[in-house]
Order: sequence, then structure tokens, then C-alpha cells
Amino acid sequence: MNINERADFAAQLKATGQCNCTQSVVKAFEDKIDVDSENLMKLSAGFAAGMGCMESTCGALIGAVMTAGVMTDGMGTPRYSRDILKNFNDKCGATICKDLKGVGTGKPLCPCDQCVRNAVLSLGEVLDLD
Repeated sequence: MNINERADFAAQLKATGQCNCTQSVVKAFEDKIDVDSENLMKLSAGFAAGMGCMESTCGALIGAVMTAGVMTDGMGTPRYSRDILKNFNDKCGATICKDLKGVGTGKPLCPCDQCVRNAVLSLGEVLDLD
């Protein structure tokens, strides 16, 4: 699967309600993560909606950073994380869930399924995946 197919797959998982934002991103890279599907879903369950209260980092972005850690064996992950966040912010206009959803302003910046897509694409661009 190329990066665009992974992004489409992740966005579909989120749009159909099969997974939360974080789960959608990590599921798109399940073949690259040495954790069984059930435990992968459990590990990423608590990061949706800005870690449950829409006050924190976007769950899709958390999934991308988690995946980067696995795919780089933890080597250079802080730098990759910074680059993923910057790339995601450029695409979506924010990195905080409540800002992305427009909580308080009533003006969403980016719908969740598009955030999921952009998180996968940002990871792919930073790690030069295809």
C-alpha cells in the first residue's frame, strides 16, 4: 500500500466509525507495527478527541507520532515528531483537537477524517514513505 492508499484507508476507518482518530492512523500502518490488531486497538483507544476532553493534541497526530517511533526504532523520533507536527499544522491549521474542531469558536478548521488523512500524509512525507 502506498502512502495515499494508507491515508485513504485511515480516513475511511474514521469516517465509518470503525476506529477513533488515533486507531485509524495506526491501523493504516498495522503491517509495519509488531503488535497484534486487538492490542494495537487497545493501546491507541485513549487518545481520541484530544485525549478524551478535546483540550489536547489531535489523536490522529498522536497516532502518527506513535507510528513514527515504531518505524524508526525510536531513533530520532523527537526530531521526526517535531517535523510531523509542523507538517500537520501546515495542512490543518492547528494541532490541538479543540481548535481543529472549532470548540469555542464554532468554526472547525479541519474535519476529523481529513485530520486522519493529513496525519498519515504528514508521517509519510517526513519519513519519505511511499
